[in-house]
Amino acid sequence: MRIARVIGSAVSTIKTGSLHGSKLLVVCPATPSDELAGEPFVAVDAVGAGEGELVLISEGSAGRHTDYTTSAPVDAVIMAILDSLEVGGKTTFRK
Repeated sequence: MRIARVIGSAVSTIKTGSLHGSKLLVVCPATPSDELAGEPFVAVDAVGAGEGELVLISEGSAGRHTDYTTSAPVDAVIMAILDSLEVGGKTTFRK
């Protein structure tokens, strides 16, 4: 799993049948202290995330193991919205 921030959305009206109805969001990897760190990519939203939220991403074949993405050609899925992060005994993020 990776921490990422939702920075936008991607709209695709023509896509494979298993992705119809799926919301596609643009996310950017983030550090535990909520700093953007890396190249943005698209992830399928399985939990109703919105722009600006800090989320957990599951990637690779693990991205197909949610109730929402089973059997879909998904490489990245948003599977949690973070409320807080604690690293080394210190809270680094709170919603």
